[in-house]
Amino acid sequence: MEKDKLMEKIVSLCKRRGFIFQSSEIYGGIGGIYDFGPLGAELKRNLREEWWKKFVLSREDMVGMDSGIIMNAKVWEASGHTTAFTDPLVECKKCHLRFRADQLDDAAKCKEGGEHELTEEKTFNILVKTHLGPTEDSSTLTYLRGETAQGIFVNFKNVLESSRMKLPFGIAQIGKAFRNEITPGNFIFRTREFEQGEIEFFINPDKEESAKWYDYWIDQYKNFYIDLGIKSENLEVVPHAKEKLSHYSIGTSDIEYKYPFGQSELAGIAQRTDYDLTQHQKFSGKNLEYFDEESGKKFVPYVVEPSMGIDRAALAFLCDAYDESDGTDGREKGEVTLHLSPKLAPFKCAVFPLVKKDGVGDKAKEVYTTVKGCFPASYDESGSIGRRYRRHDEIGTPFCVTIDYQTLEDESVTIRERDSMKQERIKIDEINSYLFEKISK
Repeated sequence: MEKDKLMEKIVSLCKRRGFIFQSSEIYGGIGGIYDFGPLGAELKRNLREEWWKKFVLSREDMVGMDSGIIMNAKVWEASGHTTAFTDPLVECKKCHLRFRADQLDDAAKCKEGGEHELTEEKTFNILVKTHLGPTEDSSTLTYLRGETAQGIFVNFKNVLESSRMKLPFGIAQIGKAFRNEITPGNFIFRTREFEQGEIEFFINPDKEESAKWYDYWIDQYKNFYIDLGIKSENLEVVPHAKEKLSHYSIGTSDIEYKYPFGQSELAGIAQRTDYDLTQHQKFSGKNLEYFDEESGKKFVPYVVEPSMGIDRAALAFLCDAYDESDGTDGREKGEVTLHLSPKLAPFKCAVFPLVKKDGVGDKAKEVYTTVKGCFPASYDESGSIGRRYRRHDEIGTPFCVTIDYQTLEDESVTIRERDSMKQERIKIDEINSYLFEKISK
């Protein structure tokens, strides 16, 4: 399948089946912002929960937090975002459209005819400005956060003192961030409002120690994607060239994914040294040093930051899971299956009555209630069984349970697995344990 066609089909599927909608669509939409529908909200929730379980709940060296979206404007001055958080901007003199100078390959032909006639490049700060209070002047100016990381850094001492953690340890959070992107695009890949999962991992201030944890977190993040179903051949670790490093970094690598529109960043792992804590210590006047009991010394820790976009990851999982049958696997040619990991699938199970009459429908609703008490589930009684299977294959539901006349006789049901299409007969009271075993693998 042609890659541009694949992207079109994924976008179409997302809208048609309730994964992702254009924000404010009835008013013509708003560029670079999307709404997640019923299935998309579940996909993102599952992704967030898997991230949190792996990187917070299952570890002894990690705690979580949830900081505010709006912070004191001095936070962004100290972090360097008010001066260094910029993109290169050019404008066409004919059509007056604006573009990122480093992404001109994505620019279409000028609507006034021929090639764009571009101005000289200038910098554009992508922090989103807002005002707090009854007036709009310099005293009330602040920003929607451009990254979740700064909320962790300014709370470093609060977390340290309240949780009594010792180095090395990390603080993790998931939350919204906002960037006034010049040219958002490629669906939910580059947007102006998005969600991040970030970790600031604090370590002893040593370059060798930093390099060790840097390699560790690259492996941890790459394995996270693979364990949830992304094919390893679609991932590549790409180090940043020294001249392209952020102002705070002594080493950064992106984990890139081969999207239909080209290979691009899925996650980033950066060695931020002591830059952020030192800056906030300087600008706030507060002591942000760590006291090491073993050595008796005080110092500002170094930081290794693994960061990923939740929305970008959701898109990558959708792209990797999308499959159209060639007609040789038992499905009709062109039928779509989303081979999502059961851990990420919006519904874990769908319950079907073979017929709605003679007590079969009532029994199916009893089974549905039982399953829904433990797992996100769907009840579907519309159309043929084959059509219902296809509907749920298309949204990634890993298991379907059918209730028939035999169920009324012996309390057994047919359970069908999405990827293999194999069916087996099990007892009603075994359904939840069966699903738990399959989903938790």
